[in-house]
Amino acid sequence: MARDTADGQDPAWTDPNCPVARTVDLVGDRWSLLIIRDAMDSARSFTDFQQRTGIARNILTDRLRKLTAHGLLTQVDAPSGRRKLYALTDAGKDLFPVIVTLRQWGERHAFKAGEAHSVLVDGDGARVPELLPVAADGSPLTSDTTSVQRPT
Repeated sequence: MARDTADGQDPAWTDPNCPVARTVDLVGDRWSLLIIRDAMDSARSFTDFQQRTGIARNILTDRLRKLTAHGLLTQVDAPSGRRKLYALTDAGKDLFPVIVTLRQWGERHAFKAGEAHSVLVDGDGARVPELLPVAADGSPLTSDTTSVQRPT
């Protein structure tokens, strides 16, 4: 994945040794994540993203440029050839479990009991099961059972 800014320079990492910080630097604002979410749900054109999110055109232009420069989206020709569309790259598609985990956290913590919300379903219409990290032996992992090893 490209790690340069739109002007070709390396971004100033918030915490150069932390994968979480680098990820947040690339996609941590709400608009970027909503654009990625919508790209996963078949949005392709500038208009698709603008209508689905309600984002201001100038901010959308900036975020699409940034996500493209960082290799999360790519531009492809529309079938008509008159304009460009956006498609997720493999790096963008790799954010799927992140989006699902954020969605599931939101279902548990951002809605009141019984409050209506959208639901993610698989190809057969069954609700996607909760994603949980597990150890090599299959046991559940939590922040209490893991630790970060920093470079020496």
